[in-house]
Amino acid sequence: MKTDHAPSSVRALTVHAPRAPLSGSVHVPGDKSISHRSLMFAALARGTTHITGLLEGEDVMRTADAMRALGADITREGAGQWRVQGCGLDGLREPADVLDMGNSGTAARLLSGILASHGFTSVMTGDASLRGRPMKRVTDPLAATGATFLSRQGGRLPLAIAGNANPPPLAYRLPVASAQVKSAVLLAGLNAVGETRVEEPVATRDHTENMLRHFGAQVRVEPMGAGGRVITLQGRPDLVARDIVVPGDPSSAAFVLVAALLVPGSTVTVRGVGLNPLRTGLFTSLREMGAELAISNERVEGGEPVGDLTATAGALHGVDVPATRAPSMIDEYPVLAVAAAHATGQSRFRGLEELRVKESDRLAATVALLEANGIRVDVVGDDMIVHGTGGAIPGGGLVATRMDHRLAMSAIVMGLAARKPVSVDDTAFIDTSFPGFVALMNSIGAGLAA
Repeated sequence: MKTDHAPSSVRALTVHAPRAPLSGSVHVPGDKSISHRSLMFAALARGTTHITGLLEGEDVMRTADAMRALGADITREGAGQWRVQGCGLDGLREPADVLDMGNSGTAARLLSGILASHGFTSVMTGDASLRGRPMKRVTDPLAATGATFLSRQGGRLPLAIAGNANPPPLAYRLPVASAQVKSAVLLAGLNAVGETRVEEPVATRDHTENMLRHFGAQVRVEPMGAGGRVITLQGRPDLVARDIVVPGDPSSAAFVLVAALLVPGSTVTVRGVGLNPLRTGLFTSLREMGAELAISNERVEGGEPVGDLTATAGALHGVDVPATRAPSMIDEYPVLAVAAAHATGQSRFRGLEELRVKESDRLAATVALLEANGIRVDVVGDDMIVHGTGGAIPGGGLVATRMDHRLAMSAIVMGLAARKPVSVDDTAFIDTSFPGFVALMNSIGAGLAA
């Protein structure tokens, strides 16, 4: 397969309100967080893992390329169907070239944990967006493994890692909730003798813990304080290949569902969406706004809860989202802000400091998206306050996406609900997480045309 997954050109788009309601039943691509982990953990396990429903966006393909470069045999066998012949925990090899992680902060940060605890040197880089994102939040705790990190000023990529094949177990308390940092520390602990312990002040998505157990690791999770958790991993586990079914990504489903809630008369079902309770903060917030959002056909697949979600358009009102909910919906704030702009009254989203270090400064970019389209927004500290229009988003603005796929999709959703067309400067980066997004939206009646 190709190893150069960068978008080939800028794809601008002007979005008009559709002529008819949105309707239909669709599947969204596989969960991105689980897809990254599926490839990494299968590469670290003994034997052959078959993955069904893998997200084939550019971010995940970068992870596939990186694990191949480290020695795993990874083969695509059909749409979403992949086979991984793992190396075993001690079987990774030094890569022959730089590992290019493209736009994926998840891949770069999780892989740092793996590379820190293997006895060879590697170098990671990424695209312009990823090279501007900080890595010190990961490399600082990982330095306790005995690994050496050399980066650009501010801990930015490119990053050279001289790993330690015999790291000590780590004990780390997260200063802020971050599933990526937690996961990097746990992955470094796989190669350590003894117990690695991570304390998180607020529970974050637990796909790493679930999947480590799936492959045979011993992981304990205990409550700590008000909503926090302590995760303990027994090092040097015998990871054994096991097949994985990747559920639909709730972060991707968010854009389809919010569009259906905002376009009058719409009813849309998204099938097979992951419903891990540490990922469903958006759905909770939308219901608090009065959204008609129904779940059906609930089941468990590959250790993760899954169900079908149906969104029906209707009036929304403002909401106050607590900071403690942020880890369960950190990627969904831009599209929730669009819903808040459409709602009646004021919405306040608290504790959004983590948005400042996403693909862009996503807090500033979301404010710019709204203001460019006639919405009043205030930022007070790390809180964002959106003044709703009661279903009358003016629109008419040009959105600078800043190489941020979620901002681009949020802008498209806003255009479907606005009075005047919304112009999006570049939609090419949507493919990093949601390949086929425009086609899927057109299948339910969006009428998008480049």
